[in-house]
Amino acid sequence: MNTTMTALSITNHMGVATVEINNPPVNVLTINLINEINEYVLSLKDDRETKVVVFKSMHESFFLAHLDLNVINGSQGGQAASIEFNHMIANIKAMKQVSVAVVDGVARGGGNEFVMACDLAYATENAAFAQPEIHVNIPTGGQGAVQFARRMGKNKALQALLLGNDFTAQQAESLNIITQFVPKAEMDEFLTVTLGVISRLEVRDIVMYKEIISTSIKDEEAGAELELRYFLERAKEQKTEAIIAAFLKHGGQTEREAKDIQGIFVDTAAELTQ
Repeated sequence: MNTTMTALSITNHMGVATVEINNPPVNVLTINLINEINEYVLSLKDDRETKVVVFKSMHESFFLAHLDLNVINGSQGGQAASIEFNHMIANIKAMKQVSVAVVDGVARGGGNEFVMACDLAYATENAAFAQPEIHVNIPTGGQGAVQFARRMGKNKALQALLLGNDFTAQQAESLNIITQFVPKAEMDEFLTVTLGVISRLEVRDIVMYKEIISTSIKDEEAGAELELRYFLERAKEQKTEAIIAAFLKHGGQTEREAKDIQGIFVDTAAELTQ
Protein backbone atom coordinates (compact mmCIF):
# COMPACT_ATOMS: atom_id res chain seq x y z
CA MET A 1 0.00 0.00 0.00
CA ASN A 2 1.30 3.43 -0.93
CA THR A 3 0.28 6.59 0.91
CA THR A 4 0.79 10.27 0.18
CA MET A 5 0.47 12.96 2.85
CA THR A 6 1.31 16.63 2.47
CA ALA A 7 4.98 16.24 3.32
CA LEU A 8 5.41 12.45 3.36
CA SER A 9 5.32 9.96 0.52
CA ILE A 10 5.16 6.36 1.75
CA THR A 11 5.71 3.19 -0.27
CA ASN A 12 5.71 -0.41 0.95
CA HIS A 13 7.54 -3.38 -0.52
CA MET A 14 8.24 -6.79 1.02
CA GLY A 15 8.00 -5.63 4.62
CA VAL A 16 9.97 -2.42 4.09
CA ALA A 17 8.20 0.96 4.20
CA THR A 18 10.06 3.88 2.66
CA VAL A 19 9.06 7.32 3.92
CA GLU A 20 10.27 10.17 1.72
CA ILE A 21 10.20 13.58 3.38
CA ASN A 22 9.51 16.68 1.30
CA ASN A 23 8.73 19.83 3.25
CA PRO A 24 9.92 22.85 1.18
CA PRO A 25 11.91 24.92 1.18
CA VAL A 26 14.53 23.15 3.34
CA ASN A 27 12.78 20.30 5.21
CA VAL A 28 12.32 22.22 8.43
CA LEU A 29 10.50 20.28 11.17
CA THR A 30 7.31 22.36 11.13
CA ILE A 31 4.32 21.43 13.27
CA ASN A 32 2.55 20.05 10.18
CA LEU A 33 5.48 17.76 9.36
CA ILE A 34 5.78 16.69 13.00
CA ASN A 35 2.06 15.85 13.09
CA GLU A 36 2.32 13.80 9.88
CA ILE A 37 5.30 11.84 11.17
CA ASN A 38 3.52 11.19 14.46
CA GLU A 39 0.35 10.09 12.66
CA TYR A 40 2.25 7.65 10.47
CA VAL A 41 4.46 6.23 13.22
CA LEU A 42 1.49 5.68 15.54
CA SER A 43 -0.43 3.97 12.73
CA LEU A 44 2.19 1.19 12.76
CA LYS A 45 1.46 0.14 16.34
CA ASP A 46 -0.46 -3.01 15.38
CA ASP A 47 1.19 -3.55 11.98
CA ARG A 48 2.87 -6.98 11.79
CA GLU A 49 3.60 -6.87 8.06
CA THR A 50 5.92 -3.86 8.12
CA LYS A 51 9.28 -4.83 9.60
CA VAL A 52 11.45 -1.86 8.59
CA VAL A 53 10.68 1.85 8.15
CA VAL A 54 13.24 3.82 6.13
CA PHE A 55 13.22 7.61 6.38
CA LYS A 56 14.73 9.48 3.43
CA SER A 57 14.73 13.07 2.23
CA MET A 58 13.68 14.27 -1.20
CA HIS A 59 15.66 17.50 -0.72
CA GLU A 60 19.01 17.77 -2.48
CA SER A 61 20.86 19.41 0.44
CA PHE A 62 18.90 18.71 3.62
CA PHE A 63 17.79 15.56 5.39
CA LEU A 64 15.99 17.57 8.08
CA ALA A 65 17.22 21.08 8.74
CA HIS A 66 16.06 21.53 12.37
CA LEU A 67 12.96 22.33 14.40
CA ASP A 68 11.03 25.31 13.03
CA LEU A 69 12.54 28.37 14.73
CA ASN A 70 9.14 30.08 14.60
CA VAL A 71 7.82 27.75 17.33
CA ILE A 72 10.71 28.33 19.71
CA ASN A 73 9.10 30.96 21.89
CA GLY A 74 7.05 31.42 25.03
CA SER A 75 3.65 31.40 23.33
CA GLN A 76 1.14 28.66 24.08
CA GLY A 77 1.23 27.47 20.47
CA GLY A 78 5.02 27.48 20.35
CA GLN A 79 5.33 25.55 23.58
CA ALA A 80 2.76 23.00 22.37
CA ALA A 81 4.61 22.51 19.07
CA SER A 82 7.91 21.98 20.89
CA ILE A 83 6.28 19.37 23.12
CA GLU A 84 4.83 17.59 20.07
CA PHE A 85 8.33 17.50 18.60
CA ASN A 86 9.54 15.82 21.78
CA HIS A 87 6.64 13.35 21.53
CA MET A 88 7.68 12.58 17.94
CA ILE A 89 11.17 11.63 19.10
CA ALA A 90 9.69 9.37 21.78
CA ASN A 91 7.26 7.79 19.30
CA ILE A 92 10.05 6.92 16.86
CA LYS A 93 12.10 5.35 19.65
CA ALA A 94 9.07 3.28 20.74
CA MET A 95 8.35 1.79 17.31
CA LYS A 96 8.11 -2.01 17.08
CA GLN A 97 9.62 -1.87 13.62
CA VAL A 98 13.28 -1.13 12.90
CA SER A 99 13.52 2.57 12.07
CA VAL A 100 16.27 3.59 9.66
CA ALA A 101 17.50 7.08 8.77
CA VAL A 102 19.26 7.33 5.40
CA VAL A 103 21.03 10.68 5.42
CA ASP A 104 22.36 12.28 2.24
CA GLY A 105 22.35 15.89 3.42
CA VAL A 106 22.35 18.17 6.43
CA ALA A 107 20.81 17.06 9.74
CA ARG A 108 21.24 19.66 12.44
CA GLY A 109 19.39 20.31 15.69
CA GLY A 110 16.05 18.51 15.56
CA GLY A 111 17.15 16.83 12.34
CA ASN A 112 20.11 15.24 14.11
CA GLU A 113 17.88 14.30 17.04
CA PHE A 114 15.51 12.61 14.56
CA VAL A 115 18.45 10.61 13.19
CA MET A 116 19.54 9.53 16.68
CA ALA A 117 15.97 8.52 17.56
CA CYS A 118 16.07 5.95 14.76
CA ASP A 119 17.38 2.46 15.48
CA LEU A 120 19.84 2.53 12.58
CA ALA A 121 21.33 5.46 10.68
CA TYR A 122 23.41 5.35 7.51
CA ALA A 123 24.94 8.45 5.95
CA THR A 124 26.83 9.43 2.83
CA GLU A 125 29.68 11.81 2.12
CA ASN A 126 27.07 14.57 1.64
CA ALA A 127 25.81 14.35 5.23
CA ALA A 128 26.47 16.71 8.13
CA PHE A 129 25.37 16.40 11.74
CA ALA A 130 25.31 18.94 14.56
CA GLN A 131 23.53 20.24 17.67
CA PRO A 132 24.07 24.02 17.35
CA GLU A 133 21.24 25.11 19.67
CA ILE A 134 23.56 26.96 22.06
CA HIS A 135 24.02 29.64 19.40
CA VAL A 136 20.31 30.56 19.57
CA ASN A 137 20.30 30.59 23.39
CA ILE A 138 18.58 27.24 24.00
CA PRO A 139 19.62 23.70 24.89
CA THR A 140 18.72 20.72 22.77
CA GLY A 141 15.02 19.88 22.99
CA GLY A 142 14.72 16.41 21.48
CA GLN A 143 17.19 14.46 23.62
CA GLY A 144 20.21 15.66 21.67
CA ALA A 145 22.34 16.36 24.74
CA VAL A 146 21.13 13.16 26.38
CA GLN A 147 22.10 11.08 23.36
CA PHE A 148 25.44 12.84 22.91
CA ALA A 149 26.29 12.13 26.56
CA ARG A 150 25.31 8.47 26.29
CA ARG A 151 27.08 7.92 22.98
CA MET A 152 30.22 10.06 23.35
CA GLY A 153 30.93 10.39 27.05
CA LYS A 154 31.23 13.57 29.08
CA ASN A 155 34.13 15.44 27.47
CA LYS A 156 33.33 14.83 23.80
CA ALA A 157 29.63 15.55 24.37
CA LEU A 158 30.35 18.78 26.21
CA GLN A 159 32.71 20.01 23.50
CA ALA A 160 30.25 19.14 20.72
CA LEU A 161 27.34 20.87 22.45
CA LEU A 162 29.26 24.01 23.38
CA LEU A 163 30.78 24.40 19.91
CA GLY A 164 27.77 23.26 17.91
CA ASN A 165 30.05 22.34 15.01
CA ASP A 166 29.28 20.00 12.11
CA PHE A 167 30.42 16.39 11.98
CA THR A 168 30.94 14.50 8.73
CA ALA A 169 29.42 11.05 8.32
CA GLN A 170 32.79 9.45 9.05
CA GLN A 171 33.17 11.52 12.23
CA ALA A 172 29.55 10.82 13.19
CA GLU A 173 30.18 7.09 12.86
CA SER A 174 33.26 7.27 15.09
CA LEU A 175 31.22 9.19 17.71
CA ASN A 176 28.26 6.76 17.52
CA ILE A 177 25.89 9.44 16.23
CA ILE A 178 25.14 7.17 13.26
CA THR A 179 25.52 3.45 12.67
CA GLN A 180 27.72 3.56 9.59
CA PHE A 181 29.12 5.72 6.83
CA VAL A 182 28.20 4.35 3.39
CA PRO A 183 29.34 6.04 0.16
CA LYS A 184 26.37 7.32 -1.83
CA ALA A 185 27.27 5.17 -4.84
CA GLU A 186 27.00 2.06 -2.65
CA MET A 187 23.97 2.99 -0.54
CA ASP A 188 21.18 1.36 -2.57
CA GLU A 189 22.93 -2.00 -2.75
CA PHE A 190 23.91 -1.80 0.91
CA LEU A 191 20.31 -1.14 1.97
CA THR A 192 18.94 -3.89 -0.25
CA VAL A 193 21.20 -6.47 1.37
CA THR A 194 21.00 -5.22 4.96
CA LEU A 195 17.30 -4.47 5.12
CA GLY A 196 16.46 -7.55 3.09
CA VAL A 197 17.73 -9.71 5.93
CA ILE A 198 15.82 -7.77 8.60
CA SER A 199 12.58 -7.68 6.59
CA ARG A 200 12.42 -11.48 6.59
CA LEU A 201 12.22 -11.56 10.38
CA GLU A 202 9.02 -11.39 12.41
CA VAL A 203 8.14 -8.17 14.20
CA ARG A 204 8.34 -10.08 17.48
CA ASP A 205 12.02 -10.84 16.75
CA ILE A 206 12.71 -7.13 16.38
CA VAL A 207 10.76 -6.28 19.53
CA MET A 208 12.62 -8.99 21.46
CA TYR A 209 16.07 -7.62 20.72
CA LYS A 210 14.98 -4.01 21.15
CA GLU A 211 13.72 -4.86 24.64
CA ILE A 212 16.85 -6.80 25.58
CA ILE A 213 19.18 -4.04 24.37
CA SER A 214 17.17 -1.23 25.94
CA THR A 215 16.95 -3.03 29.26
CA SER A 216 20.65 -3.96 29.21
CA ILE A 217 21.74 -0.36 28.64
CA LYS A 218 19.83 0.67 31.77
CA ASP A 219 20.67 -2.37 33.90
CA GLU A 220 23.03 -5.17 32.86
CA GLU A 221 21.64 -7.69 35.33
CA ALA A 222 18.03 -6.99 34.35
CA GLY A 223 19.03 -7.33 30.69
CA ALA A 224 20.60 -10.72 31.38
CA GLU A 225 17.45 -11.90 33.15
CA LEU A 226 15.23 -10.75 30.28
CA GLU A 227 17.51 -12.40 27.72
CA LEU A 228 17.36 -15.73 29.57
CA ARG A 229 13.58 -15.51 29.86
CA TYR A 230 13.24 -14.97 26.11
CA PHE A 231 15.72 -17.79 25.43
CA LEU A 232 13.83 -20.34 27.54
CA GLU A 233 10.47 -19.33 26.06
CA ARG A 234 11.72 -19.54 22.46
CA ALA A 235 13.48 -22.88 23.12
CA LYS A 236 10.08 -24.50 23.79
CA GLU A 237 8.51 -23.39 20.51
CA GLN A 238 7.77 -25.86 17.71
CA LYS A 239 9.22 -23.35 15.26
CA THR A 240 12.57 -23.54 17.03
CA GLU A 241 12.50 -27.33 16.99
CA ALA A 242 11.77 -27.41 13.24
CA ILE A 243 14.52 -24.90 12.40
CA ILE A 244 17.15 -26.73 14.47
CA ALA A 245 16.23 -30.08 12.92
CA ALA A 246 16.57 -28.65 9.39
CA PHE A 247 19.79 -26.83 10.30
CA LEU A 248 21.38 -30.06 11.54
CA LYS A 249 20.15 -31.92 8.46
CA HIS A 250 21.90 -29.46 6.14
CA GLY A 251 25.28 -29.53 7.85
CA GLY A 252 24.89 -27.77 11.17
CA GLN A 253 27.50 -28.86 13.71
CA THR A 254 29.67 -30.29 10.93
CA GLU A 255 32.69 -29.01 9.00
CA ARG A 256 30.32 -27.14 6.65
CA GLU A 257 29.75 -24.55 9.39
CA ALA A 258 33.36 -23.39 9.16
CA LYS A 259 33.10 -22.03 5.63
CA ASP A 260 29.43 -22.00 4.67
CA ILE A 261 27.16 -21.31 7.61
CA GLN A 262 25.16 -18.84 5.49
CA GLY A 263 24.59 -21.63 2.98
CA ILE A 264 23.24 -23.82 5.75
CA PHE A 265 20.85 -21.07 6.76
CA VAL A 266 19.71 -20.69 3.13
CA ASP A 267 19.11 -24.44 2.75
CA THR A 268 17.32 -24.54 6.08
CA ALA A 269 14.99 -21.69 5.10
CA ALA A 270 14.31 -23.28 1.71
CA GLU A 271 13.25 -26.55 3.31
CA LEU A 272 10.99 -24.86 5.84
CA THR A 273 9.22 -22.80 3.18
CA GLN A 274 8.37 -25.84 1.00
